[in-house]
Order: sequence, then C-alpha cells, then structure tokens
Amino acid sequence: MISREHGRATRVLIVLVAAITAVAASACTPKPQGPESAADSFVSALAERDSAAAAQATDRPDLATAAVDQAWDGLQAESLDAATGAVSVNGDTATVDYTYTWHLPKDRTWTYDGALQMGRRDGAWVVRWNSTDLHPKLGDTQSMVLRSTSAPRARVNEHAGSDVLVPGVVQGVSFDAAESTDVVGTARTLERILKPFDASITAQSIVESATATQGPYRLVTLRDEDYDAVAPGLLALSGVSVTEQSDLVSTDRTFAPDLVSQVKKTVMDRVDGAAGWSVVAVNTNGADTGVLTETAPQPVPSISISLDRPVQVAAQNAVNVSRDQAMMVVIQPSTGDILAVAQNPAADRDGPVASTGLYPPGSTFKIITAGAAIEEGLATPETTVPCPGRIVIGERSVPNYNEFSLGDVSMNTAFTRSCNTSFAKLASEMSASALTDAAAMFGVGPDYGVVGLPTESGSVPPAEELVQRTEDGFGQGKVLVSTFGMALAAATVAHGSTPVPRLIQGEETTIDGDHPQIEPAMVDGLRGMMRSVVTSGTADRIADQGEVYGKTGEAEVEGGSHAWFVGYRGDLAFATLVVRGGSSDNAVAVTRDMITALPAGY
Repeated sequence: MISREHGRATRVLIVLVAAITAVAASACTPKPQGPESAADSFVSALAERDSAAAAQATDRPDLATAAVDQAWDGLQAESLDAATGAVSVNGDTATVDYTYTWHLPKDRTWTYDGALQMGRRDGAWVVRWNSTDLHPKLGDTQSMVLRSTSAPRARVNEHAGSDVLVPGVVQGVSFDAAESTDVVGTARTLERILKPFDASITAQSIVESATATQGPYRLVTLRDEDYDAVAPGLLALSGVSVTEQSDLVSTDRTFAPDLVSQVKKTVMDRVDGAAGWSVVAVNTNGADTGVLTETAPQPVPSISISLDRPVQVAAQNAVNVSRDQAMMVVIQPSTGDILAVAQNPAADRDGPVASTGLYPPGSTFKIITAGAAIEEGLATPETTVPCPGRIVIGERSVPNYNEFSLGDVSMNTAFTRSCNTSFAKLASEMSASALTDAAAMFGVGPDYGVVGLPTESGSVPPAEELVQRTEDGFGQGKVLVSTFGMALAAATVAHGSTPVPRLIQGEETTIDGDHPQIEPAMVDGLRGMMRSVVTSGTADRIADQGEVYGKTGEAEVEGGSHAWFVGYRGDLAFATLVVRGGSSDNAVAVTRDMITALPAGY
C-alpha cells in the first residue's frame, strides 16, 4: 500500500519529468526557415552554374533546370555574381530582392536587379519558379541570348577630304592543285583571266606555288565589280574556289595604287572599332521578342592620310606622259605632309623608286653646295666667283655644259646659270664634312621612318680627297639622292627648317641620324638664287606659273643623263626626276604640267 505522501511525491516527479521533456523537445525541434535562406540557396547555386541545385530550391525543378542552363548558354557567360537583398513577407508568400552581375565575353558586364517570388511548400519556403527569377522582364518560356553588333570600319580619306579606302567586300580567288583535273591548263587560263588585275601572275608561278601548297593557294583578291566580270570563267575551272570577305576597298584604283595598298596594310589594325552588344529575349522559336540591355558599337574616327587628291592626280598625269622612267614627290613645307608620290609605269618596274631610289643629283645639289659655302663663310650670293668654261682641280678637269664661260660673276649668277666650274671650285675649298653636314641641314642623309611609306633621303659621305669633294660639289662624285630627299631639301628652303615628313595622321615619323637646324643665312641666300633660276635662268619655261623657286640639274650617267628639277611654289615643295631624260628642261616641263593642272588656290 502506497502512502499518501509517497503518491504526492510521485505525481510531482512525473510533472517535473514531463516539463523537462517538453523543454528538451522544444530545444531540438528546428524553427521553420525564412524565405531569405531559400532565396540564398537558389542564387548561390545559380552563380555556381549548378542548375540541378538551383532547381531544387524552386517549386518547379523540371522547368527551372532547363531555364538556368539556357541562361548560361545563351549569354555565353563566364561567371555570375549574385546576391540577395531586402525581404518582404506577407503570410505564406514573400519577395526577396536580388542583384545579378553577369560577366560576359570580351570583358562585358551586365548588372540588374529583380525580385524572387517566394512561397511555402510542405511548410518550407521555396522559390516560386518564374522566368523573372532570371530577369525581371523575361516572359514565360522566354530565354536570354547575347548578340554582338560589329562597329562599322573606319574610312581612310586624303588631304582634300575625299575617301580613299572604304569598307567593302572582296572576293578571294584560290586554286587547289590537288582538286584540279588539269593543273597546267587551268594555270594558263587563270593567267589570262587574272593578269589584268595582277601583272605578276603567270602560269608558271601558279603551278609552282599551288603544287607546293597543301590545300587552296590564294591567287588574288578581287573587288566585287572585277569579280563579276570574270566569275563565269573562274567558276568553270576545276580546283578554283572563291571566298567572300570584308575588307577596305579603294575608291579609285588609279589613285596611287601601290602607296594606298601599303597604307591599307598599315592601318588595318586601326579601322575596327569596339563592337556593340545586346542581350535579347527570345521565344521558343528563337525569335527576338525584346531587348533587355544594349550597348551601341563604338566606331573609330576616319583615318586621314596626307596625300592630296588634286596634287597626286596632277603629279601622276604629269609623269605618265614620259616614256622614260619619271617620278615626282610633293611635300607641304609648313606641315611635312607628303602630298604626292607619283611615278610612271616605266618606273614602277623598279619598285617604289620615287621615295627610295637613289640617283646622282647633278646641279640640283648646288642648293646644298651653295648653302655650305654660306655656312662656312666662303661666299654669299653677292660674292664674286670664277665661272670659266673648264677648270682643273687636282687631277680632275671640270667643264661647264658645252664649256660656256661667264668669267667672274656673283655666286647668284653662277647658280642661276648653273656653272659647274664655280661650284667645283667652292667645294674644293671646303672641309671634308662640309657637304655632309650641310646636306643633313636640308634633310638629306638622315633615315626617316615614315609609317606607310618606304623612304631613302640620300647619301652624302664625307670627302677627304680633293677630287671627290670637287665632283660632289656639282652633284656628281659619290653623292646620291632620292626625289623624296630633294623634295625635303626644297621644303627646307621654303619653310626655313626641315619639316618632319608624314603620311598617316596619328603615326609618328622617326628620324635616325644627325638632323641639325639650317642657318637662316643659308635659307635667305638660297631663296633669292632659286627665284633667279626661274625668272632668268635654266628654268624660265615655268616662269609663267606664279612665284616659283627652283634649281635644275642634269646628272651624267652611263648611257645618258638624268633630268632634274627641284623647287617650290607657295606651300608646295617638289622634286621631279626623269631617269636618262637628258636636258633638265624635260623635268621642268613635267613639273609645269603638274602645276598647271592644279585647281585654283594651290
């Protein structure tokens, strides 16, 4: 029999045990999770590209899995930064803000905000799946796709403002010898069809190159209109294939074609701007339904080259008249802009000789000899110098043309009438490096790195020997110059210092070698003498073309003589050479043709 006290104690113990058990039970049972935790699970899995885990945090895993994969694939995404923000709870529903930053190809980033719709499932919070969980403007069954928009290529224009190169399409013609049923026969036909576009193409070169190449061998690139004219003949040949490609296309194939081609090669890496891009919403059929974000393409500005169309055309037409090799370079003294580089087809056979070919300058070199005489204090334009028909210096007997004699005259007169004997005598009295140093002051001798144009200015080596100095003084001996170099010399006299030549805007010209400033006394003295050459000397043929300054030259070479004329008018400095052209009057005539063809104002 249990006592009353014992029964009361037992009931108290039972109550205490029950209370302790209830407390323990309540401590071990987890509280229901809030919506933010479920949202964090979704965005974390989304950022890790774990589509299965992200889908499990939603109420429609079947739809969410495919949608997440489509988002990553359509955006070509490299990574995603995702974070949740403010939470708003209303009973069994809630919203959780999110911020997504997608990292897309080519360093593109895309950031936007949205909100996840939350709900309870079996008492637990989940993401209520909708396409807006990926982007707030994305409709049901829609997905996101990255689009790229190319920037239009820059144009290349010339000094006067017209286009020289424009974006266009070209056709690349290739030949695969392994695919041809008649390699030699096809090569002969290709030569006939393509030679008008590239004179270097021969059947032999095609056979040799194509048989030595595995796969298609590129023969030529044709403009659309050229390709259209020959397409039927090309496409009928076995082994010949044609591919279309974007390119810069010349607006005028006759406008300095070799130089423009060199310019194109130089600027090709500058003509493409930054591509634009967008993200669009597409439906299940792949059709665009809206733009979610867009960044416009950023084209680069047009590229300018210094060639001036009226000057280049006038110079080219002028040199084309000559049957001999003829060339001309025109430079703007105030800026160094190369306005024209022209040579005729006869000169083209030897390459870019207008800017790189070195020739004896003849009497045009008297510009430099006279400048050196002024610099060394030997003479001024008014100083009396001898001009006999022939003079003997050391072992060298130097004649004037047809041994004309003027007696004792001013250096100005000797320059105007081009007395070899006068300048031979002056040079013989100079130091060994006087002509070398003076030539550098006129821009002749240094190496110019003109981007887009190969150049040689000239070579004037020091002359320790008396005879060499004597011959160098009237442009024979060992001195060699280019038309480019002598155009620089003329520009130096016109401007008062040697301008830095340039062809492509924004590309800096480098100069290697001594390039001292010319003395003002040299410039002042030469201007008057060069004007006299035109008004009363050997270049009077061009006297009717305004205030022209110049110096003629006839350089004796094996088999004849080179005809030169070097000078300037206003802000145009020029050098003209007719190889083995005989009398310098022929070079003056070519220059006159160029000047008369220029529009008013040049």
